[in-house]
Amino acid sequence: MVKAFVFGKFLPFHKGHEAMISFALTNCDFLSVLVCCDNEENIPGALRKNWIEATFACQENIEVKTFYYDNRILPNTSQTSLNVSQIWSAEFKKLYPDYNLLITSEPYGELVAGFMKIRHIAFDPDKSRFPVSASVIRNNLFSNWHYLPAAVKPYFAVKVVILGTESTGKTTLTKQLAAYYNSSFVLEAGRDLIPDSTDFTFNDLILVANEHAERIDRAILGDSALVIIDTNIHITQSYAKFVFNRELEVNDHIYSTNKADLYLYLNNDAPYYQDGTRLNKTDRDLLDQSHRGVLADHQINFVEISGSWQNRFEQAISEISKLIANKSTR
Repeated sequence: MVKAFVFGKFLPFHKGHEAMISFALTNCDFLSVLVCCDNEENIPGALRKNWIEATFACQENIEVKTFYYDNRILPNTSQTSLNVSQIWSAEFKKLYPDYNLLITSEPYGELVAGFMKIRHIAFDPDKSRFPVSASVIRNNLFSNWHYLPAAVKPYFAVKVVILGTESTGKTTLTKQLAAYYNSSFVLEAGRDLIPDSTDFTFNDLILVANEHAERIDRAILGDSALVIIDTNIHITQSYAKFVFNRELEVNDHIYSTNKADLYLYLNNDAPYYQDGTRLNKTDRDLLDQSHRGVLADHQINFVEISGSWQNRFEQAISEISKLIANKSTR
């Protein structure tokens, strides 16, 4: 029986890793994937383990394990040197005493396998199939988004939410920004499920909350790291409070899905337009106060956007571009 293992930090897990694991599975009867986690890394080992398990959920002959270590005691696993390979091979031998195959895409793989006295198979060592590394992705998320498997994308997606009361241009601005950045976007579920803001039930708001979260979940799996979102759960909760004087309780997943990196709030100084399905202007402005109150209750900090339609667009671009620059260089 051929028992193999692969190891790495998977910071993050990417399609090159996925291909290596798939290759490993074709060369053994059972495969163990070891996620090496040092004490200074900011992405939890359990999360990285979950990424791999989710990606290979249909595969039976695989296990994913985490190995936590102190980097003051054990050296960086990514280094290629005889000394480092010898130290780590001793640790791996404790974990895998009866394994007979190691598969890596790095030069140190041959050294580690030699010290363990097992066989080594190199996968795509020149990175010709997947010219990417975890550090490259971390340093330039937006250019390398396509290298992330679906399980990883939700963690790294950059979400921008457009907020505001009725008739402040949220939907129009969402579409404009998505076109400008060539990004994914999510339109407000409420406009589809509740055609008339003056005629709906409390249960309708529950449907809106669920549908909107599902739309966000789908959008973050798209081709862009950036997702522009028209409205969020707190606005739906504000409607529940404003119209029905009731709290709209939702689960943790909906809150997590709706959580964004940047919130832009559109001031109600925009020209009011009544299309026959909106609140009257007085109620629309009262709803604005309700929205702000609910956002404050949930400690949502936002950047206020005001002025003409063009000014709003330019202000939004300025804020989003700063966010992207920060994410691209972290």
